[in-house]
Amino acid sequence: MWTHNGGNKEELAVVQSAVNAFNQENPDSAVRIEAFPQAAYNDAIAAAAVSGDLPDILDLDGPVMPNWAWAGYLAPLQLSSQLESSIIASAKGYWNDKLYSVGPYDTSLCFLGRRSALEEIGARIPTVALPWTKEEFNEVLKGLGTLKQYKYAIDMSVADGAEWWPYAYAPMLQSFGGDLIDRRDFSTAKGFLNSPEAVAWGTWFRSLFADGLSSQTPATDGQDFLQGKVPMYYAGGWKVLQSQETFGTDEVLILPPVDFGKGAHVGGGSWQWGVSATSKNPEAANKFIEFLMQDRYLVEYSNAIGNFPSVESATPLTKNYRDGGPLSLVREIGESFALLRPATPGYKVVSSIFDKAARDIVSGAGVKSTLDQAADDIDFDIKANDGYKAA
Repeated sequence: MWTHNGGNKEELAVVQSAVNAFNQENPDSAVRIEAFPQAAYNDAIAAAAVSGDLPDILDLDGPVMPNWAWAGYLAPLQLSSQLESSIIASAKGYWNDKLYSVGPYDTSLCFLGRRSALEEIGARIPTVALPWTKEEFNEVLKGLGTLKQYKYAIDMSVADGAEWWPYAYAPMLQSFGGDLIDRRDFSTAKGFLNSPEAVAWGTWFRSLFADGLSSQTPATDGQDFLQGKVPMYYAGGWKVLQSQETFGTDEVLILPPVDFGKGAHVGGGSWQWGVSATSKNPEAANKFIEFLMQDRYLVEYSNAIGNFPSVESATPLTKNYRDGGPLSLVREIGESFALLRPATPGYKVVSSIFDKAARDIVSGAGVKSTLDQAADDIDFDIKANDGYKAA
């Protein structure tokens, strides 16, 4: 089994405990872990695929699953229907109507806000049932921008890289009514990524920085929020406890995404487990994944790394996500608003092109021309790969 957890001792320890228990019960099909640093992991998988040396079991970031299935890296999973049906939608990876991966957890984006600052400007506190509208959110940011004790109104986390920009900002694009691609058949980005609604999103997004409401160069890892330089922070559930430890549980509010007109959305899908297409032990590999998806290990995952379990029955047993727990609202937000990234083998290219386009827009590039070019580039890739049709 290969995993990306080489640099995450807490998560790796959970996997190791499951491996140890599985191997005791199944000595004839023992699992051996090889852990890679996350930065080197995808390259290791690609190299192993070329050389025909993929492991039996591997983990993968949810959005890349269709590409790996299309490329022949993965085999459809053979799990019990009971387990499959019990897993939340954002922790299951389907392509061509077949299940290729399942994850033990998911998380959610949210806004973290200082209660004192929002009360000072008289802002309504949004709820899952009634998020802020675009107009309300804009007024809130303008109000926070007038508070002299803060440098900016919000940290939008633009310092983050990798998959963060599509994960964090495409849901806002979708809430405006645009999208990365036509989700019906993944055949084109034209009319979606460069639609009038998408241009409205890009214009609004750039205004946050042009108007001085958010810094283009915030400190990494939410330090501006933690150091009291901004009263609001766009982040994930993984930052809640640290923020509440800094300012107090009553002061730090967990706020849902904004409804920009077409429903509120957050990104969904995290790391998941799959079986390689070249595995000589597919039955044992599937058996181990089922073993790892027991409530016991889902609770250990949640308590160790702060994400919520992908199976409802494990939630009441966790420290943070049980009813009334400090992170229960994060799970509610995720369950209410999660939108998976497009399940197409071309997503890696879509993600990269959107990332560049969004960064260019923030830096001052023309919104319409930038999105037109991005849509053209995505369509060129789709055509070059014959529509990413299944073999």
